[in-house]
Amino acid sequence: MTTAAPANVFDKIYDRSKEVKDFDDSKLGVKGLLDSGITSIPRFFFHPPESLPSITTSTQHTSTYEIPTVDLSRIDTDHRVFIVDQINQASCTWGFFQVINHNVPLDVLNRALLSIKAFNEQSNEVKSQYYCRENDRGMTFASNFDLFQSKAASWRDTLQMGMDRTDFDKVPEIVRSELFELDQHVKRLGETLMEILCEGLGVEKDRLKNMACSERRHLAGHYYPYCPEANRTVGTKCHTDPSVFTVLLQDHIGGLQVKHGEHWVDVKPLDGALVINIGDILQIMSNDKYRSVEHRVVANSLHEPRISVAIFFNPGNLEIMYGPLPELITPPQKSAIYKQFTLEDFIMKFRAKGLDGKSSLVDYFFP
Repeated sequence: MTTAAPANVFDKIYDRSKEVKDFDDSKLGVKGLLDSGITSIPRFFFHPPESLPSITTSTQHTSTYEIPTVDLSRIDTDHRVFIVDQINQASCTWGFFQVINHNVPLDVLNRALLSIKAFNEQSNEVKSQYYCRENDRGMTFASNFDLFQSKAASWRDTLQMGMDRTDFDKVPEIVRSELFELDQHVKRLGETLMEILCEGLGVEKDRLKNMACSERRHLAGHYYPYCPEANRTVGTKCHTDPSVFTVLLQDHIGGLQVKHGEHWVDVKPLDGALVINIGDILQIMSNDKYRSVEHRVVANSLHEPRISVAIFFNPGNLEIMYGPLPELITPPQKSAIYKQFTLEDFIMKFRAKGLDGKSSLVDYFFP
């Protein structure tokens, strides 16, 4: 007679670090796993039940709220003051808003999404040539940038590049022109948004531009394939963005959720719209007036991939000190809430901890 093994024997047999390494060494990504015919996901993708969107107990998901949508079509008219007020209110209360009539052509948006889809749906033999975590060439393609730091992995693959330092000719041809064209349009939009955000803060409208906050842009093209056990994992863990702000292009699938009070709110896809969210660095610069809020992406349960492209705006100088803008500090009524920091230190701390569900801001509060 065979005696059943105690339940904890399997925990001892399971070698998470080896499974993670084997997965990464395979260079398949989650799309490659899916293509191999799996019907269940590897254990290192499992998230604690309390952190999963569908069964979270501390907060309840609701569809009764919507993030604000701002029409930029009259930005160069006397209607500008109302647009500034809309974005100011959204940045203070939500930390997220969508913009329409933003002058980024619809065909540029669509081509960018299609290029990320096409790249990820190439054969494993082709994609594996680009799979790497080293960032010396300014570009990486991998599943989960924090795979080896995180307690649980997320169900997505990502192509990333630093737009200020990536060699154009080394970018895969299938996405090359589409992503660089998108970036140039989004840079112009970002500079317009910087002016509006500055006006909302009551500082000179070129303040952020003069700090080179559009010069160090980082692009991430995310591919979220169907997940056979979407109830056990996530697409992207709860986090805030370590940026000045982020411009996000998402397709029609949906799945992005924003924390608003005690509720998780769906960011409903709006054709031709771009999603804007305030990052940790701008919350610090604004001395807590603008809010960098938690957001996440649910695992994709549809038999159609979700595609998104995010462009993160950051200051161009890694070595100078950043902190609350001096114009916003008038002691004792308004003292600085945050310490100063270098961008190099900020990025290093973020990469070391990964997407752990905690904001980077806690490291910079004054005691």
